[in-house]
Amino acid sequence: MTGVKVEITVNGRSTSDEVEPRLLLAHYLRENVGLKATNIGCDTTSCGACTVLLDGQSVKSCTVLAVQADQLAVTTMEGLAGENGDSLDHPVTAAFRAEHGLQCGFCTPGMVMAVTGLIAENPDLDERAVREGLEGNLCRCTGYHNIVRAALVAAGKDPDAEQEIEALSDAPRTAPGFSVGSSEGASA
Repeated sequence: MTGVKVEITVNGRSTSDEVEPRLLLAHYLRENVGLKATNIGCDTTSCGACTVLLDGQSVKSCTVLAVQADQLAVTTMEGLAGENGDSLDHPVTAAFRAEHGLQCGFCTPGMVMAVTGLIAENPDLDERAVREGLEGNLCRCTGYHNIVRAALVAAGKDPDAEQEIEALSDAPRTAPGFSVGSSEGASA
């Protein structure tokens, strides 16, 4: 198979390689560029462990060919690193750490990148928007509550206030045992 030349900016650094036309972006990032945070969990777009930002948009890199990323910018978990080279200083990764939004860590890079994309698209996130936005990212360990909390913290929201609001919006509007209707026909 004849290779195709691609030039992709990965985490602010220009890369240039000759690749097979069928090479997935996830494999390009891991094998050609040497970035291992982009995890490959399914190769079928089911888990989201390979989520990266492609020109600022959250994408699952197991569904994008490297040739489709030609002349575009890719940001991976490693690209969130600050000046000191530590990605734990990024607001999203710091929130994940503070809110215990990880356990085994396999899904964490994809979750962090998905949340980073969500916040960029909609900085005024609420719990519902976070849950809907992360619908395509699977975590088999956490139960998602701390991941949602981390996303809200990273977006500058108070997750405890969000939970109170969510609980209030689902609560009955009257005290138990009291009727909301008129008193006509009510028995004493």
